[in-house]
Amino acid sequence: MVMLTISLAMAVTLILTLFLYAFHQTKSLKTPAFTNWPFIGMLPQFLWNISHIHEYSAILLKSKGGTIEFIGPWFTKMVGLITSDPINVHHIMSKKFDNFVKGDSFREVFEPFGEGIFTTDSHKWKYNRTLLQFLFKQRSFEAFQEKIIHNKVEKSLIPLLNHVQQQKGSVVDLQDVFNRFTFDNICLIILGHDPNCLSIDFPEVAAEKAFNQAEESIFYRHTVPPFVWRLQSWLQIGEEKKMTEACKIFDQFLFSCIASKREELKKNGKNNEIEAESDETHRVDLLTALIREEQKYKNSESSGDKFLRDAVFNLFVAGRDTITSSLTWLFYLVATHPLVEAKILEEIKENFGHKEKPWMLNVDEVKKLVYLHGAICEALRLFPPIPFERKEAVTPDILPSGHHVYPKKMILFSLYAMGRDKDIWGEDYLEFKPERWISERGGIVYAPSYKFFSFNAGPRTCLGRDLAFIQVKMIAASILWNFGVHVVDVNQVTPNLSIVLLTKHGLKVKIAKR
Repeated sequence: MVMLTISLAMAVTLILTLFLYAFHQTKSLKTPAFTNWPFIGMLPQFLWNISHIHEYSAILLKSKGGTIEFIGPWFTKMVGLITSDPINVHHIMSKKFDNFVKGDSFREVFEPFGEGIFTTDSHKWKYNRTLLQFLFKQRSFEAFQEKIIHNKVEKSLIPLLNHVQQQKGSVVDLQDVFNRFTFDNICLIILGHDPNCLSIDFPEVAAEKAFNQAEESIFYRHTVPPFVWRLQSWLQIGEEKKMTEACKIFDQFLFSCIASKREELKKNGKNNEIEAESDETHRVDLLTALIREEQKYKNSESSGDKFLRDAVFNLFVAGRDTITSSLTWLFYLVATHPLVEAKILEEIKENFGHKEKPWMLNVDEVKKLVYLHGAICEALRLFPPIPFERKEAVTPDILPSGHHVYPKKMILFSLYAMGRDKDIWGEDYLEFKPERWISERGGIVYAPSYKFFSFNAGPRTCLGRDLAFIQVKMIAASILWNFGVHVVDVNQVTPNLSIVLLTKHGLKVKIAKR
């Protein structure tokens, strides 16, 4: 017994010594190090650089040819591969699509997502995608979204920014404004319910706060060995307790909305009507459309409150956070690049300068704003809303880079690193340059999805890509034409640590009337 205790003490001492030495080495190196230490693997340098992990990963991947293998402490079974190589992306996402899945480990980490389009594989994923694609392609859905955005911008966003600019010297967190705007907007589009997050008094809405917390907790699960967060979940302590409480609050909100919608449709006698050819039938929120599909076909794949809850949660992630991120980084980049701002305003003036302020452009009008489209693409390239994607192989394979992958071995794509790769984007890869996306004839330049990965690639390419561009253009054009946005402290604007790439300290700005 004594000998066992001594052996354990020596082992712990050895591991701690290695940790301290590895940290010291990592701290003293000017270039990224990725050493596989005995017992502790590559975890020390990962933890040391966690506060700026996206930038660290980009520099590291660049120095290693675009792909590296990660090995964690021996007792954690943390083994994976990180890549930013477009050829690997094309291989995994398109050429060998059926051999690469999200997998059970992914679904466990992203537990709050349930069995929605982002977490499922095989027939469940295909069913979710087919259903949502059908709903998005309804003739009146684009008009429905346009109407909601118009109303929210006109009645909430513009009045709030007007109020801010009237308070001399007042500073507002534009990221918080966008967070609130998009939460209201997505609630209206999906649930037909307006929680009124965006108002002058900046109210605290429990569901919105809970949704944000759930996402932060999911990212935490990526930063520690699985046994750590599993133990915390079992004991209900730390970040896992926060996730449980947040999910409970948000689920109560969703299930309440589902129950109310069912009751509303039942009361109105519309849940048994089948009017598939009527435009008016689909001029409704997505939850109503989902319930109508459920009633028409009685398909077990798409029936029940749990299915609706999972579908709605995934739509929230797709249509809320990505738009908040896109708008936040777009305004940060435009505000810090006056020449780009001037060109956007010139394009708006040339096309719509005759309109009286304040105004909102419609879907067809924003399609004319090619330079603004290029600026949005640049923001998405430099600051992708989802900074990493995750897959695993079904059967062993060899990637084009020569790396072997096996079942259960985690594969991470660094979208952040891909957007800052000289081999993909050229010598000016760090420049914010909307012209990169505009052809000599004045059209929009197409970039393959395995290089411009912000909307995913292959069969899983984002269904809402075009809708997202329309939404961001409508909001951005309205704000830029009516207000000047000035960032208070550029040095404070850094990426956060979450599954969605937002700014760590918000985007503090001053608003001026044009």
